[in-house]
Order: sequence, then structure tokens, then C-alpha cells
Amino acid sequence: MATAAIDEYRPDYAVPPGLVLEERLEAHGVSQAEFARRCGRSAKLISEIIAGKAPIEPKTALQFERVLGVDAKIWLGIEKDYRLHQLRAAEADEAKAASAWAKSFPISELVKRGSIDEAIPAWRAVLSFFGVASVEAWQARYQAVNVTYRHSPSFESDPFALAAWLRCAELAAEEQPCLEYNKSEFMSALSQIRRLTRRPVRDAVDESRRLCNGAGVALAPVEPFPKARVSGAAWWPSPRRRPVIALSARHKTDDHLWFSLFHEAAHVLLHGKKEVFIDDGPGSDEGDLEDQANEWAADFLIPGDDWRRFVDAGALDRTSIRQFADEQEIAAGIVVGRLQHLGLLPWRSYLNDLKMRLEWTGE
Repeated sequence: MATAAIDEYRPDYAVPPGLVLEERLEAHGVSQAEFARRCGRSAKLISEIIAGKAPIEPKTALQFERVLGVDAKIWLGIEKDYRLHQLRAAEADEAKAASAWAKSFPISELVKRGSIDEAIPAWRAVLSFFGVASVEAWQARYQAVNVTYRHSPSFESDPFALAAWLRCAELAAEEQPCLEYNKSEFMSALSQIRRLTRRPVRDAVDESRRLCNGAGVALAPVEPFPKARVSGAAWWPSPRRRPVIALSARHKTDDHLWFSLFHEAAHVLLHGKKEVFIDDGPGSDEGDLEDQANEWAADFLIPGDDWRRFVDAGALDRTSIRQFADEQEIAAGIVVGRLQHLGLLPWRSYLNDLKMRLEWTGE
């Protein structure tokens, strides 16, 4: 015969064991000091137990049993119930604070992407997504990191949306079968990727990922989050692990995408392993390391002497741009984008049709 499940009774209070002890001592007319002597324990310990600062341990419970005639199991039961009640109360407070913290993240977007499960509390889902046990652990890992963040003068990323985007890139990178990092192999891969810029973007990115993996670099294109106005990022998860390059393609044109890739590659090749470089593409606030990365990417995509000769010729029409791009074996959109960045073409130029437009369609 089946029996119905009985809900466990769980009161919302617990009696402190120190209070019970204090009442028993008063009932027996025994002072704390005298009780301590009878138990063979210090008066300080008895005082701390009564104040709730020290727990009743098994040996102490046996001594209480002998002196007061109350079974040791009862003392330990009162102690356990009280400590468990305190722990649950503390966890409830932590959950409340964590719930408020989790609301700062783009929850609906993370659910939409399948990054978190909407069936569980958002704060637990976010902690699991980041692979940490508490809000404090998240803060230690994601807020104390040494970040070099180059952002647009007119836009600034929301730090929680940015952290979510970086974590998506980190998870995508962990799934990639990278070999051990090899600088010369990476340079060779970049030379091949430069020529891939002329191919359809999705195919070119897939092949670029394969080439980077073969050189020990994870390449993670990740759709941008609202309020995370970032074009790319580069970092080493640790000095002994493979570097990661993340791309958002948020400007939705091939020139920005490819410049971001080579800019982040410059950080991997030229700069330290302890920094995280988060970039918003050409036109952002600059620093010495960012200037170096910009110059390296620009020269790698179009060698300086060739670029100066092209610009000095003065023919910046469609035919000349296409011919120069063919000679360089790169996409014509890269040439247009650089001309615009230097102010030699307006951003709304009719030559924008030489750029390939990008759209995130999901995988």
C-alpha cells in the first residue's frame, strides 16, 4: 500500500544551545564558573558557548551529560539544529544578494543562446555559466583581472555584458582542438589568413579558425551582446596555455572583422601573457600597446611602402582600389576601410559596396 509523502516540518527558528545551557544552570543554581570547574573546562569556553561563539562538541556534550543529567545526544541535536538554521539563514541572505547581482547580466540573451538554463534560478545559472561557486569568486576572477580596455570615445561597454561575451568566447575556445602554441606557425597561419580575406566571410572564418588551431591559437567568433560594444579581444588563460582571440564582428563589415583579427594577433605576438586586451576597433582611444597593435596589423595587411605608393598615385576610384587589392591579394573592403580611417574617403562613400556585409545567422 502506497503511503503519501509527508512534508518535513522545518521551523523558521532554532533555539541557541547556549540559551538552553544558561537556563539549566539557573535551574540548578550553578554559576558558569562553578559549572566550568565541574566539567573540567575553562570558564572562557563555557562563556563562549552561552554567547553562541563556540559550538558544543561531542566531548563537551558528554561532560554536560554527566554534570547536568541531560543526554549528550540532546545537546548535540540542539547544536546541530541551531548551526543548520544559521547556515540556511546565511544562504538565504546570500541568495538574495546573488539574485540582485545576477540581474545585471543579459539573462534573456544568455537563455536565448542556450548558455544558461531558464528552469533554474538565474543567480545559480549565472554562477554555473562562469564556473564559479559564489559572487565573491566571480569578482575575484573577473574584476581583479588586469584588463587593457580600448573603447570608443562615444561608447562604453556594460561590464556585465562584456564579461558574458568574454565567457562565451572562453567556452568556445575550450572546445577547439588546438596544438601547442608556436609563434612561427602562427605567423605562417596569418599569412594564409590574409589571402583568405578575399573569400566569402563565413568560409574564410572557418578556415582561419582551423589555421589558428594548428598554430596553437583558439579563434572564437562570438555574436556581440547588446551593450557590449567590443570588436575583439585577446588573452592567455594562463602563461602556459594557448592564447585566445575573440571576434564579435559587431560593425558587420569585413574590413572591421579582419582588422580586428590582425590587431588581436598583434597582441598575442608582441605583448604580455598576463594582460587581457579588449578592443573596439579603429578609431578608439589609444595607448602605446594599442598603437603598436594597430601599426602591426595595418602593415601586415598592407605593407607600408606599397600603401604609400598607392596613396601617392592619387587614384582612389573603384577601379584603382580593386586593382590594388588584387595586387595585394586582399579584400577590396580592407583598402576602402583603411582609406576611410585615414580620412581619405568619407565613411558614407559610395565605395562602401566594396565591403562585404556580415550577418550573424547562428550556427
